[in-house]
Amino acid sequence: QVQLVESGGGLVQAGGSLRLSCAASGSIFSINRMGWYRQAPGKERELVATITSAGTTNYADSAKGRFTVSRDNAKNTVYLQMNSLKPEDTAVYYCNLLSRSLMNYWGKGTLVTVSS
Repeated sequence: QVQLVESGGGLVQAGGSLRLSCAASGSIFSINRMGWYRQAPGKERELVATITSAGTTNYADSAKGRFTVSRDNAKNTVYLQMNSLKPEDTAVYYCNLLSRSLMNYWGKGTLVTVSS
């Protein structure tokens, strides 16, 4: 089993910044990709950003220029630096890990609330 534990969510004013962290532990043999998704109230879960073990990144259009995804392979940890936050960024942010065997794992989520 793989466990993903997110941290760093909270309440921030519009224009502020937050940094999310996600540490993976357990039966990790090989990681293909880690990243972040989010789900706002009444909406479907959507991609925010991902990063492969080689460092290739992919961002949702809404995240480009404001969010930065990074990872520490030695620590099996992925980060999401979020700047210039907007009220529409309010959501539960979920960490995701895709293994090389294409198994998907999810964290329990961390709430980010951006006040106007």
